[in-house]
Amino acid sequence: MKLKNLLLVIIISATTAMGSVWGFSKYQEAKMAGTQEVDKLPLNYASFYDKSTSPQGPLDFTAACASATPAVVHIRIKTKARTITNNNAPSQSPLGNLFGDGSPFGNLFGAPDGVQTIPSQRASGSGVIISQDGYIITNNHVVQDAAEITVTTSDKKTYKAKVIGTDPNYDLAVVKIDAKNLPYLVYGNSDNVKLGQWVLAIGYPFTLDVTVTAGIVSAKARDIGLGRQTDGGASSIVQSYIQTDAAVNPGNSGGALINTDGQLIGINSAIASETGSYSGYSFAIPVNIVKKVTNDLIKYGAVQRGYLGVEYGDISAMPDEQKAKLNIQNFNTGIYVSSITKGGAAQAADLRKGDVITKIDNIPVDNSGELAAVIGDKKPGDKIVVSFMRDGKEHTTTATLKNNIGDVTAMNNNDEVSTSTLGASLNTLNADQLSKYGINGGVQVKDLTDGALKKAGIENNFIIFSINGTRVKTAEQAMKLIKSASGDVVMRGFYPGSSYIYGYRFNLGDKDSDSSGY
Repeated sequence: MKLKNLLLVIIISATTAMGSVWGFSKYQEAKMAGTQEVDKLPLNYASFYDKSTSPQGPLDFTAACASATPAVVHIRIKTKARTITNNNAPSQSPLGNLFGDGSPFGNLFGAPDGVQTIPSQRASGSGVIISQDGYIITNNHVVQDAAEITVTTSDKKTYKAKVIGTDPNYDLAVVKIDAKNLPYLVYGNSDNVKLGQWVLAIGYPFTLDVTVTAGIVSAKARDIGLGRQTDGGASSIVQSYIQTDAAVNPGNSGGALINTDGQLIGINSAIASETGSYSGYSFAIPVNIVKKVTNDLIKYGAVQRGYLGVEYGDISAMPDEQKAKLNIQNFNTGIYVSSITKGGAAQAADLRKGDVITKIDNIPVDNSGELAAVIGDKKPGDKIVVSFMRDGKEHTTTATLKNNIGDVTAMNNNDEVSTSTLGASLNTLNADQLSKYGINGGVQVKDLTDGALKKAGIENNFIIFSINGTRVKTAEQAMKLIKSASGDVVMRGFYPGSSYIYGYRFNLGDKDSDSSGY
């Protein structure tokens, strides 16, 4: 009897121990998702330690190419067919031409005036594997509007991919394939990149197989003017590119820019061209910004972007007439503060309109590109030291960066929308709640049960402030945006008491889909 009890105790103890080990391994696996282990190189970097393939001279790129090309992938996307309405478009029916576009007879044998169907389209780009468990970085513009994403690795294996997160302001996206023990690129340090340094661009241009081109770094912190206001003011698009003369063409977007050690220093994103093809210069997003955005998208589903809370002008881009109008004297570079956001970090730090910011954390910021490079990897709550000129004197102040949810505006609409499909009630925030959270509109998730929101990972009390990039103020507006979505629904928001922004993705049209928080 004692022997049986002893055996039972041993079996229970062994089972408990194995269960604990298994559970801890799963916890560690989730915790380390998409991350790189410090001082550990993947097998694809073996060529740097094989003397028979080691570089034979300062301009031998063979080891770097052998290490990096297995970790760069070909991404193909397919979009859904969609219908658009254009009242100015001519009738597609031959009777429309006979009776006139305004005639009711013109629609008898064709689509209504101005209604056009855009067929499903295919496109391709490149991507970079950044972890052995299948996380891949690419450009947002490569995968936006994608209904299907297919990834082909350098060894010709093909995988279906799902979007983990996107951010159009950084033009970056993270997708994932279901695979293990993949080769991946090791992060370098883009702050250490120097003018004239040799770099290699790797990708799949023109749907060709993996292609490597070489060039040098032509400029750093380059702002190429995407989304810029006509008065030279700030753009919401983060621009601080590494400029190179390595040949980059359509299809290279999302591919790797590496140094001669085979380390990732940027994601190729744009070219300067009047023809759409390479004509001299290409631009890559620095890897230090890429790392921050990628980690945020994997962990939170949204980028934790720190804002100083200023509208500004790039003095180096201003014409003399504008400088004279703003009374900017003795400055050819720097950041001119044109306005201060109410309740923002700059206001709390006593920055004022007319100040000229010259340094952040003692790093010179001569233009908007350098400002974006310094603040681009910061998150809400981070403190920065701002050096600025006011009335001919230099000053310094410490600012605590904030998020960009919005100003406070009272709203009295306190309605509720309930739906069994979502598995929750959506409540419009009242004026007191808006004031408490410091936003100008939002919708709170309540009474969460089984449904699309819970399946996506959303928890009770989540406050939604945007759906598919559109700011949301009321529950009715939220429901209209959800119902009108032709594909994935992307919700961004935050939880009360947290300074982090979260993003979630789901698709109501695909009941069997494995949607998840991203």
